Amino acid sequence: MFSGIIERLGTVRSASVRDRAMDLTVETGFPDLELGESVAVNGVCLTVETFDAAGVATFHLSGETLSRTPLDQLRAGSRVNLERAVAASTRLSGHIVQGHVDGVATLASVEKAGDSYALHVFVPQVLRQYVVEKGSITFDGISLTVNDLHDDITRGSQAGFEVGLTIIPHTWEHTNLSTLSVGDRMDVEVDVLSKYVENLLRFSPSLGKVAS
Repeated sequence: MFSGIIERLGTVRSASVRDRAMDLTVETGFPDLELGESVAVNGVCLTVETFDAAGVATFHLSGETLSRTPLDQLRAGSRVNLERAVAASTRLSGHIVQGHVDGVATLASVEKAGDSYALHVFVPQVLRQYVVEKGSITFDGISLTVNDLHDDITRGSQAGFEVGLTIIPHTWEHTNLSTLSVGDRMDVEVDVLSKYVENLLRFSPSLGKVAS
């Protein structure tokens, strides 16, 4: 489990796609990794397969992961957001993040807003019911607050909505957001608590079954 508070910006050393899978090597900067531990890479929970004292770690991405995330766009030199799993003693400064990506979003616009940045991100319509104004959402592993929502947006043939975000200078400087361009794809994970509430309402006899 993660909190969406990015610890480091890592650098991809190599990304090799073969047989619908990927071998990814990242310069994490973490000197005390452990085999088998979970690290969120751009918000995707991955398992450390090998590492060295300098924190260079390798990860294997299955075809399932590649089909549900935009990690196949990573190349040598790409900057990636990194977060290690939270400990029981850690302050939950963001929100509960699983590292289980719900879909692929697209950066729609970036504008300077004083010393901050105003971003709009296009999200597939299937996730609309899980996103609320001033609620939490995760893009590329970053826990962010939804400033505003714009419904009934279409990009090409895909229906969706746009999430408005304000990115403060610290977040801009310490994550990969400053490296992205309009049109770039991003991992999106909605607040898991909303999905549990939906499931409870649908299947709990005591609360009454809600039609799908």
